[in-house]
This record gives sequence, structure tokens and C-alpha cells, in this order.
Amino acid sequence: MKCFYYFKDKTKSRQQRSAPELKEQSKSQHSGANDRIIKSSCSANSPRGILELYEEKAQNLRVFSFSELRHATHDFSRLLKIGEGGFGSVYKGSIKPANGTGDSLAVAIKKLNEDGLQGHKQWVAEVQFLGVVEHPNLVKLIGYCALDGERGSQRLLVYEYMQNRSLEDHLFNKVYPALSWKIRLKIILGAAQGLAYLHEGLEVQVIFRDFKSSNVLLDENFKPKLSDFGLAREGPEAGHTHVSTAVVGTYGYAAPDYIETGHLTAKSDVWSFGVVLYEILTGRRSLERKLPRTEQKLLEWVKKFPPDSKKFGLLMDPRLENQYSFSSARRIAKLADSCLSKGAKDRPTMSQVVETLKQIMQVSEDGNPSDRSLESSDNDQADTETKPSELGPAESWKRRMSHLEKLGEHVESVSRRRFMIMQRAKVN
Repeated sequence: MKCFYYFKDKTKSRQQRSAPELKEQSKSQHSGANDRIIKSSCSANSPRGILELYEEKAQNLRVFSFSELRHATHDFSRLLKIGEGGFGSVYKGSIKPANGTGDSLAVAIKKLNEDGLQGHKQWVAEVQFLGVVEHPNLVKLIGYCALDGERGSQRLLVYEYMQNRSLEDHLFNKVYPALSWKIRLKIILGAAQGLAYLHEGLEVQVIFRDFKSSNVLLDENFKPKLSDFGLAREGPEAGHTHVSTAVVGTYGYAAPDYIETGHLTAKSDVWSFGVVLYEILTGRRSLERKLPRTEQKLLEWVKKFPPDSKKFGLLMDPRLENQYSFSSARRIAKLADSCLSKGAKDRPTMSQVVETLKQIMQVSEDGNPSDRSLESSDNDQADTETKPSELGPAESWKRRMSHLEKLGEHVESVSRRRFMIMQRAKVN
């Protein structure tokens, strides 16, 4: 899915840029009335914004030359290309440590297309935000390259390499093995902790604004880290309830109140998190046009299977093969519904979401067998109430086979009774 807003930056200067110059330049870029960075009220004693915080930490980022990154990717070889999006292409590369000694480090290098949908402004935002934030569940930015010359502009970002790609890949791409229930819970808890840190763990509030499964990257141990801060914004200043800004994001994930009004709050991220919770449960995309029309929009389809109904188990990802706790799944669905409350004020904070998920994980483990058998019984009763059109191919096939098996048992029982009656008749 692509973002539904874009722009192109038309200002150019012919020089290699350093971190302080990025800071100064971005002041003018973010001064627009409707799309500016506004200082947060997260700390009354030190109401510093991202620009001030970035000034302190900018020296921690490495400034790469274009030739270094071209060498690191074998001249941006297609064989090393690991992703592509509105920003441009992402390549796996190898760089030497800053001190020049030790083993090379595997990295991901994102290269901006000159006609990219996000453009230079988002590139600057990503440098600034990732240059400030520091959390186990946020991807680490190692450095960047910004070069303007006779042959055009070059904008690149260098991140830590995430070996297992994205949550989106593992949920929806059948090339990858299905994620287990335990790993799914681990991923969604880590992602929630990352968002909670952005909302409440800094002296300036950060609203991610584009939370989705493709922006949750996974390391070699499937530890999740949020990536792509190009659309991030500071939260509202003291005395204000929201930030008025241009509506950006991804179809299927953006909160309806934000789309309708342009009023951005941390609760906009909470809505997006609720969407991803249902993706985790169902193994379905938020918007999938290949499905029948009644099933294309995930949030409309899941309404057919409320958490407390007998049909609830029918929405679960068939790739889990019933290896999960039904009671925990129900609780996660209820949590998702609260995140998707129509009124932003009715949605929980991300810190509340984190605590709820921790409680669910404590009782979940790999699932309660008695809980599972109880749910199976409920689903058998629900079969007669569920229309075939509401089931996916895999679910329909399983239920047809179960029905045939029951018919066979019935026929066998009738035949056995007939045989006994005939035997009694012969004896008499």
C-alpha cells in the first residue's frame, strides 16, 4: 500500500551536508502553518522540541560519502536489493566500523529516488527523529549521506540490518513459515512498547503517524523494531489537544477522525495499532482487493465474528492450525476493538495497551487445551449459523470434511442398529 500524500522538494544546494546544517535547514522546512513541527508539552520544565534534542545528539550519527555507500552495496547491485517503497530502494550493504578496525557491519541502505513519493522533507524528518530516539524496539539509524552535485541529488540513510525483514512479509507472504502464536505476541508487545516510548518516554511527544505491519521490522531473533519515521511529527504543545497537519499515512491504517479533520494526536497511532492487532489474529491485510468484496476491508469483515460470539474462532488465521489460546485471542480482539473506538478519547493509551498485552501473555503461553476444546465445541454449533460465503477456502474444506465424517458415523450407526434388529428376529 502506498501513502496517500506526497510532495517534491525543489530546493537544492551543491554541497555535502553535515548534521548541524540539516538542523538549520529544517527549521524553515517545518515552518508551514498546517504541517509544522510544534513543541510538545510532555515536559513543563524542559519543553524542548526535536530540533533542540537533535542538536545535542547529531554528532552520534555518521556522515557517509556517496562513494562509501556505493562501494558498500557493490554500486547498488540488484542482487543486494532487499526492498522498495515510496522513498526509494533499500539495499543490504557492508560498512567498516567508524574507527576503521574490526569486522565489517551488515547494514540496510535506503536510497531516495529523485522522484520519490516522500522526498527530501521526509528524509530530513527521519534523520532528525531517529537521531534523537533510542529504544530497543526502534530501528537504529547509523548515519546518512546528503550530496548535491552536477549529476543531481543523493539522499541515503544507513540503518542496522534487520535479518527477518518485516511483519508484513511473515504474515502475508506464504513463502515464509507461519509465525507461531508465541512469536506473534512477542512482536506485537514489542511494537506497542516502541509506540509507548514515542508517546510518553521522551520529553517531547512523538506521533509515528504511519504505523503498519510493513514498518515493523524483525531482527534475527524476531525482535520487532519500528522503522520509517519520515511521516513522524511532534505532539501538540501545551494547551492544545491536537496538531493540525496535512493528512498523510496509508489507506487501511489511518484513523478516520484524523482523515476527516486533519487533527493528529497520539490516539491516531492507537487506531493504527488496533488494525495491526487484527492482522496478527487473522493473517489478513487491512485491505485486500483479491478477496470477495464483502471481505476486502478487514475491519468490516471481522465484525461478523465478535469476540464473545460462537463464531469468533472462524476469523483466526488458519496457518496457526489452532495452536493458540482462544481466551487470549478473544482478549486481544477486545483490545483491538477498544483501540478502534470511534471516539479518539475512548481509545486506551499505548502504555495501557502494553500493560494489557503483558497480562494476556502471562496467561497465554501456548494455549489452554481445555479452552481450545471448548472453543471447538462452540464452533461446531456455529457451523449451522455461518454462511459458506463467510468462510475462506481452507475453513470451508475443513468443515465439509468434518460434516462428511459425521454423516459416515451416522450411517454406520444406523447400519449397526439394523443388523442387531435382524439378528434378534432370527433368534426369535
